[in-house]
Amino acid sequence: MEMIHTLKFLTIALLAFFVVIYVIVVSYVYFNQVGMVFQNVALPKDYQFDYQSNFEELNIKSFDGVHLNGLLFKAENSKGLVFYLHGNAGTLETWGKIAKTYTNLGYDIFILDYRSFGKSEGEIENEEQLNKDVAVAYKKLRQKYSENKIIIAGYSIGSGLAAILASENNPKALILQSPYFSFTELSGTKVRFFPDFMKKFHLETYQFLPKVKAPIYIFHGLDDQLIPVENSIRLNKILGNKGHFYPLKEQGHIGMNENESFQEELKIILQ
Repeated sequence: MEMIHTLKFLTIALLAFFVVIYVIVVSYVYFNQVGMVFQNVALPKDYQFDYQSNFEELNIKSFDGVHLNGLLFKAENSKGLVFYLHGNAGTLETWGKIAKTYTNLGYDIFILDYRSFGKSEGEIENEEQLNKDVAVAYKKLRQKYSENKIIIAGYSIGSGLAAILASENNPKALILQSPYFSFTELSGTKVRFFPDFMKKFHLETYQFLPKVKAPIYIFHGLDDQLIPVENSIRLNKILGNKGHFYPLKEQGHIGMNENESFQEELKIILQ
């Protein structure tokens, strides 16, 4: 009898131990999830961007007073604007290198650094805040460009933000590079034990794409190990004739803007 009680006590103690460990780990992920999703790097306020292209630096006051930094690269005889939302790492110090791909095709391109990235102020807290930032920046650029000449584009983490923005506005087109079907689902494959209801970023791309009135162009590398190409295949299936899917051979997650096949298709889209 005493042995049975001892076994019960040990079982309860062991369960309690694992519960405590689980709570500790989940708490750690909850309070550090922003840093796990966004790999921000700050730049000094007096940092001077060094690009040979013609560009204008913009500081846009967001909804809460935080100033967001962006670069507007300008093409000769501009046909319109590509409003570009970059991935979860890097700043305008490096992302500005993609500008020539677009300006050479006759489009200006505006690239926004998210808050806490580069020279942008503030700290990222949640998805709602990010969407508001993006909406404010888009509204600012609409003062310079007619919306029927604006193409919204998003790469990786930026693809979900781009989809939401396009669903709430009327751009000429939407370009998604390495998008995810659902960030809730994708993050669940990386941290399987973390409850969905505790996540600060859901970015359910599949819910917003059907609301986009403009043509949607989806590009995805067949060798993408971070966001598998199946995400884009699933997104394309729900779009029907409105979607245009381009799988890219020998393309991983990084460096799509330099991909020759991508550039060839982009040239046709931007004609």
